[in-house]
Amino acid sequence: MIEKIFKLSESIRYVAIYRDGQLESKAKSNMLGASSSESDRYEELLVNPTLLKLASQRGNIDCGGLEYLFVRYGNFFQFVCPISLGHISVCIEPDADPIQIGTKIKLLLHSDS
Repeated sequence: MIEKIFKLSESIRYVAIYRDGQLESKAKSNMLGASSSESDRYEELLVNPTLLKLASQRGNIDCGGLEYLFVRYGNFFQFVCPISLGHISVCIEPDADPIQIGTKIKLLLHSDS
């Protein structure tokens, strides 16, 4: 799945899949403004699951649920999408259209399920 996501756009810098307690990730090398691999690991294990839990709980009250989140850090966009037993996280170049790329990722996820 990671390679399929990378093929969606040259603007994708990093892809992680966290499912059932297992983390798999891959990053392009030599990216400007990239975070460290250790920082990325903690984001996937701690930050993204927490953000998804909070936003999902709010979304389930009266907003129709949660489809995905975007976080705009200074150096990139982060797309985070819940999946069965975890999430997919994709780092996107700051000058790209994150909504367009996020839509492609969602379509890919639906076609593979």
